[in-house]
Amino acid sequence: MPLEISKLAHVNITVPPELEEVTKSFYAVTLGMTEVPKPPGLRARGGAWYQLGSVQLHLSREQTPSKNDESKRHVCYLVEDLTLVEQHLRDAGVKIIPDSVPIPGSPRFYVRDPAGNLIEVAQG
Repeated sequence: MPLEISKLAHVNITVPPELEEVTKSFYAVTLGMTEVPKPPGLRARGGAWYQLGSVQLHLSREQTPSKNDESKRHVCYLVEDLTLVEQHLRDAGVKIIPDSVPIPGSPRFYVRDPAGNLIEVAQG
């Protein structure tokens, strides 16, 4: 019998402690995500949780040995107006990474948060 997963609850990305505040600002201010309170027992660990519809993005502190800016792992956010979002990010000083493998009929681009986590932004 196959496993029946009903929905995605959250995605967790990591950030080195020294980049936590600038990365939290990127998600809250630049991307306009709504931060939600973490459970009391987890607040002392730092990081932040953001609500995206029925899914959450969890930002956790972690000193990782690998360089995120070389990784292909990513989160994808769907937006209504890709051109508008791209201009907003450019205006905020975010480097746009063009799609190196375009999918016909599915425009997208990539950016990296201040901790190097790759983000796909797609028309949806």
